[in-house]
Amino acid sequence: MLALYTNLSVRLRGDEKGATAVEYGIMVSLIAVVIIVAVTLLGGTLTDTFTQVQCSVSGGTYAAGAAAGAGTCTP
Repeated sequence: MLALYTNLSVRLRGDEKGATAVEYGIMVSLIAVVIIVAVTLLGGTLTDTFTQVQCSVSGGTYAAGAAAGAGTCTP
């Protein structure tokens, strides 16, 4: 009986798969939060940049407005 208990306790102490999975889960969730915050903060700037590129590709002239995203494209 003592051998069974010892064998079981050695197996439980050596099994760290659950802890590793939890650590990876926490790391992935923190990366997701950083990505969400970055996209939220840079969203207006990115939209304005893509609008400017779209205007330039179509042959127009882009004039930035005072507010974010308030630029105009003149052909």
